[in-house]
Amino acid sequence: MTSTIDRGFDALVAGRHGDPFALLGPHIENGHLVIRAYRPGAERMAVIRDGAEPVEMSMRSRAGVFEAELTTVNRITRYTLRVTFPGGHVVDLEDPYRFSRFISEYDLYLFGEGKHTHLYDRLGAHVMRLDDVDGVHFAVWAPTAVRVSVVGDFNQWDGRVHPMRALVPSGVWEIFIPSAGRGHRYKFEIRTRAGDVLLKSDPFGFAFEAPPLSASIVCQPDHDWQDRDWMQDRADLGAWLDKPMAVYEVHLGSWQRAEDNRFLTYAELADRLIPYVKDMGYSHVELLPVMEHPFSGSWGYQVIGLFAPTSRFGPPEGFKAFVDACHQNGIGVILDWVPGHFPKDAHGLARFDGTALYEHADPRQGEHRDWGTLIFNYGRNEVRNYLLANALFWLREYHLDGLRVDAVASMLYLDYSRTHGQWVPNRFGGRENLEAIDFLRQLNTLTHDQAVGSITIAEESTSWPSVSRPAYVGGLGFTYKWNMGWMHDILEYVSKDPVHRRWVHQHLTFSLLYAYSENFILPFSHDEVVHLKGSMFGKIPGDDWQKAATLRALYAFMYAHPGKKLMFMGLEFGQRREWNHDHGLDWHLLDNPLHHGLQRFVRDLNHTYTNERALHEIDFDPAGFQWIDCNDSENSVVSLTRRSKSGDYVVAVLNFTPVPREGYRVGVPDAGTFAELLNSDADIYGGSNVGNSGSVVTEPIAAHGHAQSLKLTIPPLACLLLKLAKAS
Repeated sequence: MTSTIDRGFDALVAGRHGDPFALLGPHIENGHLVIRAYRPGAERMAVIRDGAEPVEMSMRSRAGVFEAELTTVNRITRYTLRVTFPGGHVVDLEDPYRFSRFISEYDLYLFGEGKHTHLYDRLGAHVMRLDDVDGVHFAVWAPTAVRVSVVGDFNQWDGRVHPMRALVPSGVWEIFIPSAGRGHRYKFEIRTRAGDVLLKSDPFGFAFEAPPLSASIVCQPDHDWQDRDWMQDRADLGAWLDKPMAVYEVHLGSWQRAEDNRFLTYAELADRLIPYVKDMGYSHVELLPVMEHPFSGSWGYQVIGLFAPTSRFGPPEGFKAFVDACHQNGIGVILDWVPGHFPKDAHGLARFDGTALYEHADPRQGEHRDWGTLIFNYGRNEVRNYLLANALFWLREYHLDGLRVDAVASMLYLDYSRTHGQWVPNRFGGRENLEAIDFLRQLNTLTHDQAVGSITIAEESTSWPSVSRPAYVGGLGFTYKWNMGWMHDILEYVSKDPVHRRWVHQHLTFSLLYAYSENFILPFSHDEVVHLKGSMFGKIPGDDWQKAATLRALYAFMYAHPGKKLMFMGLEFGQRREWNHDHGLDWHLLDNPLHHGLQRFVRDLNHTYTNERALHEIDFDPAGFQWIDCNDSENSVVSLTRRSKSGDYVVAVLNFTPVPREGYRVGVPDAGTFAELLNSDADIYGGSNVGNSGSVVTEPIAAHGHAQSLKLTIPPLACLLLKLAKAS
């Protein structure tokens, strides 16, 4: 054995050898087959070949280094290793170092260019069969590491056993381990250039231990999808722009809990949540992040395992079955996705190989100090590829229908939540994050192209232009944008005592000045019922009857207003407590007629919205909306029409005071009998049952620019939805 080999074994034993495949496994030297192996703790080792006598290997080091020279063999051939441990325990093992590399140069080229759209099929842990041997292929990106090993249940978590092959210069490390299999826990042990040894979860792990444990789990989630019709219809329908879209936002850990306050499983959620959503008339559920996260108090927004559904509710197969069941019941599934930041947990992405790998090294660019998290380096091809492949992974592998991208504003602006001196201008001296903008455009272009019919939604709270316009015309390319301005205005309005609402009437009407600048979703989200903001029920002044009535009117205004709809769980029945992620919703409130009535109203509102094309078909063009009267601030009343593509229309009249308006005249386009599609003050909803006995006939009295008008009784704190039932 040469001195070079000796030094190599010394480095291997010390855990500092960066190229173990150059030393271990089979090699042709001087025309003979030489096999070297390293197994800490082994007393003896032999080479076993089919049809040949075992060849005892010589021990080169008591640390577990062995070597055999097969003088009669001049080519690399298949073999196994027979290892004898103290006490006479004998194990036959396949040698991981006899297998050729799996990841191709083309894979590495695409990764380096940031264009490997199936990157999750190469990096991470994959159960496979190589050379008629079952095992797991592991691969990880750690370009500045001195040595990377896989540690896990299959090697006693000993980093000396399975050091990986470095694929220079890509920074990717790989190894095929025959002794590993499904269900095994594992991590990557990384020795940095500074000499530190890090233990990291797999950035591409498909499953994880239940927190607070943090190991990745070898997993190939299998599911026999039954949603072919849904997926085909989704591709045909496109982006839902002219379809009814009423989204129920859900935190799976607190929608309901089991009797002992444990989490419901994905299967239990499918059994309970899906029938509820379907009965309530929602078209979609939007799930707060289900990716694995160590801290429940982050609600899923501080993600460690971007490729793994959280194990809190069961295995990944369970989540696939949940999505499938949603689709079979006609419900779309949107997932909150968090490409803006990640937590600093030691087992996660932070300083993954001892350097700022996924994040910016400069904290002025790489850290959200308010949130205590790190920011992805969107200018690095491999990091951008990691995120883009992740987005496609959820849309492809889990059949998700869309991604709601969290905290887009924090990505767009370099000075987001920073004071002077805490941020670095872009190359033009501006505050726009040019790399993040390019990333978002690429994200939207790629997902819309490769996951046909899927949508992307921006949670973006600033006046950044063209968020939901195509990238090829200079927009960011999102399908939709949350209308945060409308949400803040309308909540400011209804939080006022009714007697004072006349003075802030503009909060009802201002949103129509910009309603068509974007494809908007109107959100009443989880963010409005946390952090001491109180519940929606609690925001409303007055007694319980007035609170419930105002919420019914508020929700009706939301559904009459242009834009798709989103409502957080519990809002539909008037949850009184501020949302708490550690407890289920207060479903017992439905024993109260006011809360039960509010829930019934939202159900009927959803079904009316779905059935009436005028309420959803033209959301993003002025042709679908017209004020009848938006100026009656004195009475806090507004009236409007919504139109369909065929010209059908629905009239909405809303009264935001507790005073009934008798003989209130509203101009309408046609003469005839108008039916009350919905009266939010009906007694079945907990109202006072004031109204127009189900219908009202026009009078030839001009009003609001129309020759015909309706003389209405408008209930207190209520909305009337009216439709021409019979022309005259």
